[in-house]
Amino acid sequence: MNEAIARIGLLQRERARIQADMNDELAKVRLRFEEAATPLNEQIAALTQGVHTWCEAHRSELTGNGKTKFHDFAAGEIKWRMRPPRVMLHSVETVLEVLKRLGLTRFIRVKEQVNKEAMLAEPDVVAGVAGVKIEQSEDFVVVPFGSKLEEVA
Repeated sequence: MNEAIARIGLLQRERARIQADMNDELAKVRLRFEEAATPLNEQIAALTQGVHTWCEAHRSELTGNGKTKFHDFAAGEIKWRMRPPRVMLHSVETVLEVLKRLGLTRFIRVKEQVNKEAMLAEPDVVAGVAGVKIEQSEDFVVVPFGSKLEEVA
């Protein structure tokens, strides 16, 4: 049995070396391709900015005085898309305080949640509650000496 556990540890360390080698190679490949794509990305960004500038200057004629939000060219189309509005909060605590002070509590959400930690602390109390099931299982773990990864069955 001891030999099997030692063998698991040896195999885990070998697997970790293989993974590290793979990650090193992947990083090199990714860097090579990213470097090859950089000048293309720069050209695309510059051309896109130029198209945007020209289209903004001609927006009225391209959109039929605002009747549409797109225009078809022979090589493709351009679009203006309105993003959905979003709320940005810089200090949630301050905003909550001000909303309460101003009586704007309709903008404050109170969220009810089941307290699972309390249920685990008192499993006998919630044992008969419909929809509640407390489970516990057991894993068998082999941890060879000198290994940081665990094999779980």
